[in-house]
Amino acid sequence: MRQPLTTVARRARAAAVLCCAVVAVAAAGGCDGADGLGKPFAGQQVEVVGSWTTAEQANFERVLHAFSAQTGARVRYTSGGSDLDVLVSARVGNGTPPDVAMIPQPGVIARYAQTGAAKPVTGAAEQAVRAHFSPQWQRFGSVGDQLYGVYFKAANKSVIWYRTDAFAAAGVTPPATLDELETVSRTLVDSGTAAMTVPGADGWPLTDWFENVYLRLAGPEAYDQLAAHRLPWTDPTVVETLRLMGRYWASPRFLLGGPSGALQTTFTRSVADVFGRRPGSAMLYEADFVATEIAKLDLYQVGAGARYFAWPAATAGGGTAVVAGGDAAVAFTDRPVTMALMAYLASAEAAAIMARRGGFLSVNLDLDPAAYPDATTRALAEDLLRAPTLRFDLSDMTPSGFGGGNGASMWRLLQQYLGAPGTDPAVVAARLEAAASLAYGGM
Repeated sequence: MRQPLTTVARRARAAAVLCCAVVAVAAAGGCDGADGLGKPFAGQQVEVVGSWTTAEQANFERVLHAFSAQTGARVRYTSGGSDLDVLVSARVGNGTPPDVAMIPQPGVIARYAQTGAAKPVTGAAEQAVRAHFSPQWQRFGSVGDQLYGVYFKAANKSVIWYRTDAFAAAGVTPPATLDELETVSRTLVDSGTAAMTVPGADGWPLTDWFENVYLRLAGPEAYDQLAAHRLPWTDPTVVETLRLMGRYWASPRFLLGGPSGALQTTFTRSVADVFGRRPGSAMLYEADFVATEIAKLDLYQVGAGARYFAWPAATAGGGTAVVAGGDAAVAFTDRPVTMALMAYLASAEAAAIMARRGGFLSVNLDLDPAAYPDATTRALAEDLLRAPTLRFDLSDMTPSGFGGGNGASMWRLLQQYLGAPGTDPAVVAARLEAAASLAYGGM
């Protein structure tokens, strides 16, 4: 059994692994640091592309600057925003790929790996990943038996946020099961507030709803089979999941604005609907990054007036299950400087730079939890490291046309289901299966 390391020992090991990784990668490339400054990649340029903008971009650029200071490499960050895959595909297609791309969908990583555009993580960079990440997170970054992705940023997608004043006024406490969620929701409505805000206009939150209910109802093995399309979307477990979702969405006054109102609600609007100046509902389901949006409103303090509870289990004693997301660093060139950057992104030092600024979760085993700015963020990160059942976002593991891209079939079909209460879930399941068969057949 692996014994826990003290903070000092953990930091010492992390620093040693990072130092050895950079030196080893440099040596493999024939660089001896002859500039006299101990900076093995002085003057070399590296480009990283990602979807982050504004504050997240600025925080990530701090990480890249730290790498530059240690190695002498000049690192440029380019944001592709919500069109990241379009940018990367175009760059790969015209023969000018970025050195590294921060990709949030394992299905997209697999596509680039299968075409040879993505480069395997090997040598000292791979050793850094093996040293700092659990086998589960290593698998999330692998295609077959080969490592391609280094999960620098993670997301906990199995939490429901709520206003403590609304719960206190209704005399309810966070539910532990799906049945209790319905009971709490009904009591909230009876007390005079809508139970839940659903940002249906964006589509992707609806896929997260499905994944959380499905993982709890069908179990991790069926979840894996469905993600790989080894189980059809017409399976009874899918139909039952859709039935439960549809029953909740269609329940009178559960959703703020009803189904039609939910379809007009964006993610940003949904946070204000719960934690803004005129809150209309008591709860909002979405990931840990909701905390950043709550803080921007500056009305409810995260951890006090704004809290979260874990997605309820299907039945009492069902155990904790977490759906995760994340942005993985993927190499598109195999230059020594590229692999040195990959090794650095796998380090606790790099993770700590982002963690200290908030709005960031890491699954690096050697990151000191004290780097996080508050107890809520530490708890959310701990869930990703310790959950007995952990699975990656299912839609992100599918072909982008089905589940992992803007306007994907799964997004669109779940929006249609939300907007048409009373639709037979078996019909929706058949539509999902038809779309999935087309998408997987085209892989």
